[in-house]
Amino acid sequence: MSKKIASTAVFALLAALMPLSHAQDNVPDKIFAYATYFVCATARESRADEIIGSSFKPHYDQAVEQEQILSWSWLQHYMGGKWRRVLVVVTDDMETALETSGALGEIISDTTPEAGRAFSEICNAHDDYMWESIPGIGGGPVSAQRGSVTFSTYLQCDISRNDRADELFRDVFAAVYDAHVADGQLTSWNWLKQTVGGNWTRLLTMGAQDHAALLEARAAIENELTGRKLERARREFNEICQTQNDYMWDQFVETS
Repeated sequence: MSKKIASTAVFALLAALMPLSHAQDNVPDKIFAYATYFVCATARESRADEIIGSSFKPHYDQAVEQEQILSWSWLQHYMGGKWRRVLVVVTDDMETALETSGALGEIISDTTPEAGRAFSEICNAHDDYMWESIPGIGGGPVSAQRGSVTFSTYLQCDISRNDRADELFRDVFAAVYDAHVADGQLTSWNWLKQTVGGNWTRLLTMGAQDHAALLEARAAIENELTGRKLERARREFNEICQTQNDYMWDQFVETS
C-alpha cells in the first residue's frame, strides 16, 4: 500500500468515528482519559518534547477541533518515579478513546515515520491506563484548564472494596478538596477509577498554577484530612488503599 493511500485510509477511519455526544462547551456526564505513561532516556527528553510539538500536536489539535476528542495533553515529569512523560487523550466514552488514540497513532506513523521512530528510540517503554471519572466526585472535568502543574497520586486498592473508597471520597473527603478549588488554591481536582491498566486502581489529581501553590494546597489538605474530625474515615480509607505512588507533572501541551 502506498503512503498516500495508507494516509487517506487512516484519515478516513478517524473521520468515521462517531462525533462526541456532548458539545465542547458542555460538561459531559462522564469522561475517559486514555493515558500513556512513557519511560524515556532522560538525556534526550527535550528531543521527545520537540517531536510531540512538531509531529504529534497538529494531528491531536485537529482531532479536538473536529470534536473527535475533548482534549489532549503532554505532561513532563517534575517529581516521582520511572514515568517521565504522559500523553493523555480525553473523550466522553471509552470506545472513542480507544479508537481515536489508535487512529491518531497510525496517522503519525504513516505521515511522519522518521519522527515516530526517533520518539520510540527515546521513549522506548510505556504503560497504558484508561481512567474513568465517577459522577459526583471531582472539582472539574479533566478536559478543563486544570492549571500548569498537576499532583497525581496513584493508588493500589483492595478490589473488593474500591466502591467503598469511592463513597468515602464522595461523602467525606470531597468537601475538603472542593473548598480549596473554591478559594483558588487549586484549579481543579479529580478522583478517577481505572477501567484498563495495571496495578494502580484509583487516581487522585490536583491542579494548580505553579509548584508552590500546589504544594501549599496539598499540605493544607493533608492537615485537614488528618484532623480528628475525619480520623475514622481516613483510617478506613488507608486500610482499603494501602499503596500509593506520587508524581508531580508539568504541563507542556494542552489543547481543549
